[in-house]
Amino acid sequence: MESATVRLSELCDLVTESIKPGARPDALYLGLEHLTPGWLVRTGGGQASEMRSTTSAFEPGDVLYGKLRPYLDKSVLVDEPGVCTTELLVLRPKAGTDPRFLAAIIHSPSFLKYAVAGTTGVQHPRTSWAHIREFEFLALTSDEQREIADLLWLVHEAINKSDKLIVEGQALKKTAMRTLFTHGLRGEAQKKTKIGLLPKSWGLSALRKLCVETDSVDLRSESHRLIEYVDVSSISRESLQIEKTTRHTLREAPGRARKRICAGDVIFATVRPTLLRVATVTNELDDQVCSTAFCVLRRDEKMSADRFIYYLVQRDQFVQQLAEIETGASYPAVTDRLVKEQIVPVPPSLDEQREIVVILDAINRKIDLHRGKCAVLEKLFKALLQKLMTGDIRVGDLAATTRIP
Repeated sequence: MESATVRLSELCDLVTESIKPGARPDALYLGLEHLTPGWLVRTGGGQASEMRSTTSAFEPGDVLYGKLRPYLDKSVLVDEPGVCTTELLVLRPKAGTDPRFLAAIIHSPSFLKYAVAGTTGVQHPRTSWAHIREFEFLALTSDEQREIADLLWLVHEAINKSDKLIVEGQALKKTAMRTLFTHGLRGEAQKKTKIGLLPKSWGLSALRKLCVETDSVDLRSESHRLIEYVDVSSISRESLQIEKTTRHTLREAPGRARKRICAGDVIFATVRPTLLRVATVTNELDDQVCSTAFCVLRRDEKMSADRFIYYLVQRDQFVQQLAEIETGASYPAVTDRLVKEQIVPVPPSLDEQREIVVILDAINRKIDLHRGKCAVLEKLFKALLQKLMTGDIRVGDLAATTRIP
C-alpha cells in the first residue's frame, strides 16, 4: 500500500502583501544576501528605510523562500515581522502545519531538485510558486511534524553552535597574530619601524631572505610523468589548506602547471592577493606541481622555522602591503618578486619563531576541530531531512539511539 502524499500548497499559502518604499521605514528588511544557503534562520538583516523599491511583508512564523537561483538553497523561518525583497516568496503555514517543519521541507534535497527543475531564464534562473506549490511529499500528522521538526532543529542548533565557535576561533587567531607579531613573547619594550611597532630585539627583512630558490618542472624530460596539480581553486579560503587536486600527465596538464612544490613549501596565490589563498604543501604532495599563479615560498632552514612563513604571509599587514602594489583593474595581481620583496618582522631566534608557530597551530587545530564537527553535523542534517521526509526512517526509530554531539 502506497503512503499518502500532500502537496506543498496544502501546508501553506503564498502571501503577497506589497509594501511601497518608505511605508515602513523602521521595519526589518531581508534580502537574499541575509540568507545563508542551507540555513534555517537568517544570518543578517537590514532596515526598510534603505529600500527604494517595492517589498513584501512577512510576519513571525512565515517561511521566506528564495526563488532566484533556487539551487542556492536559501530559505528561512522568521521570528519577527518585517519586509523582504520580492525575490523571496512569503509562505504562511496553514493551521495544523508546524512552521519549523515547513522550513525543513523546503531545504530537503528532493524539494531542491524539484525547484531547480522548474526554473526559467538563463542568466537569472527563477522558480515560481506555481511550480513549487505542486511539490509532493509524505503526508504526516501534526504530532509527526512536530517530532521531526524537534529533531532537525536540535541538529541545526548544534551546527549553529559549532559555526559560532569557528567564528570565535578565527577572531582569536586574528587577535593572537596581531599580538604575537607586534609584542612577541618575551614581554620586551617595543620600537617603531617602517611597518609599525615591533619588539625591540626583532629585525626587519625582505621575505626572500627567509627563503631558498625554487624550481620549475622540466616539460621535456618529465612530460609523461603523472602529477597531482594544485590550482588556485584547490585552496579553501576558510581553512587555508589544499582541499583538492587534479591528476594529469605533465604533457596534458593545464598550461600553468609549471612550478614544482615540495612538502613544507608555502604557496601564496598572486592573483587577487587580497583574497588570501595560501596553504602549506603536505607530505602527500611532495614533488608535485602547482600553477604559476602561486608564489612558492620554500624556507631557508637556517632563517625560518617550519610554518613560520605560512603565518607571516597571513597577517593583515602583509596582505595590505600587496593590495597597495597590485596591478590590473579586472584581474589584480602581483609578481613573485614583489611578494618576496615585502618587508616582514623577524624574531631574533628560531626558538621564538617556533613558539609563535606552536601557539597559532594550536588555535588552528581548535578551529579545524569545530569545522570538522560542523561538516559532520551538516551531513547528518541533510541525511535526516531526506529520510524523515520520505518516511525511510521514523523519529521513533532514532529516539533511543541518536545523540547529537
